[in-house]
Amino acid sequence: MSCPGVWGCCWHRGGRSCRSRSLGVTLVGMEATGVYWKPVFYVLEDAMECWLLNVRHMKTVPGRKTDVADSEWIAKLLEHGLVRPSFVPPQPIRELRDTTCYRTEIVRERTREIQRLEELLEDAGIKLSSVVSDIVGKSGRAMLEALIAGERDPLVLAGLALRRMRGKREILAQALTGRFTDHHAFLVRAMLDRIDACTAMETRLSERIDAQVRPFRRRIELLTTIPGMNTRAAEVVLAEIGADITRFPTAADLASWAGVRPGNHESAGKRSTGRTRHGDPWLKGILGQVASSASRSKEAYLNARYRRIASRRGKKRALVALEHTILIAVWHMFTHDIEYHDLGGDYFLERTGKARQTRRLMGQLTQLGYQVTLQPAYAA
Repeated sequence: MSCPGVWGCCWHRGGRSCRSRSLGVTLVGMEATGVYWKPVFYVLEDAMECWLLNVRHMKTVPGRKTDVADSEWIAKLLEHGLVRPSFVPPQPIRELRDTTCYRTEIVRERTREIQRLEELLEDAGIKLSSVVSDIVGKSGRAMLEALIAGERDPLVLAGLALRRMRGKREILAQALTGRFTDHHAFLVRAMLDRIDACTAMETRLSERIDAQVRPFRRRIELLTTIPGMNTRAAEVVLAEIGADITRFPTAADLASWAGVRPGNHESAGKRSTGRTRHGDPWLKGILGQVASSASRSKEAYLNARYRRIASRRGKKRALVALEHTILIAVWHMFTHDIEYHDLGGDYFLERTGKARQTRRLMGQLTQLGYQVTLQPAYAA
């Protein structure tokens, strides 16, 4: 028998209704099944303590796979303290998360529509993307509008180029020579309207997000001090990890929850894999973009760390390592309310020591058959 104050619930589509508080239930545990846990969790969270549980941490009794068996098993795990609650942010952060996720989807849809537009132009023999980096920019958009309006002369179309693009008018004339028909014009018009709608919705969502993050403006200011982190990326990071960093006792807990910490799988003294877990896909996606941008920052610690790891482990592992480093920095910044402090691009050189680093490099050159003579740069 489970403790009368502990109740486990499990449901799928169709589900089962939750019992009232009159039964003496003070703690409720529930599986994180898609989005179907949300309405029940949000109703009960104000009346009693609710724990959202990771399905990977629970296994039902073999041969008894029913909703009732799952509920009993969840209650037993809660009673014996064998599971931990998952992170469920407060309502303001949940609303911010919904908005940022939807904006991300809108941006992705806009990108997909631009890719469809490029494929359609290729079908018409228009090689505009080979010359113009952004086919829906001002110059590209003017040429596409002229094509839709019926203009087919490549020289006239190339003359619509603006600013620096005017120096490429000869190449543009060649790229705009194709077999653009009324059928292509109809589809291009539809795609441009869809792109404009996505752009308008993105602007509308950004205004909403700007209002939602106003109480957490200090957190945004701290995040934007990290190399490669712009305001939009900072808003997504804040929406995913929340403003209350005390929910994660240590920086390692935050990195593990996000799925950027190396895996821990050892048996008989052998480590079989170091793969990261799935973690939060929205957070990992934006961290990947920030890490990629930070890896190209000049004279910065993150750039030095990226090059150091990429030379030994490869570029993909180096980017994951940067994601881990950035998230560790975020935890300390939120905990101590301090801005990001860059250690500098020569951090690893200074930490190792110039004399030691010099001896190591000289030894490598000697092993390759070279006779090394050093001369200080100022003497040269």
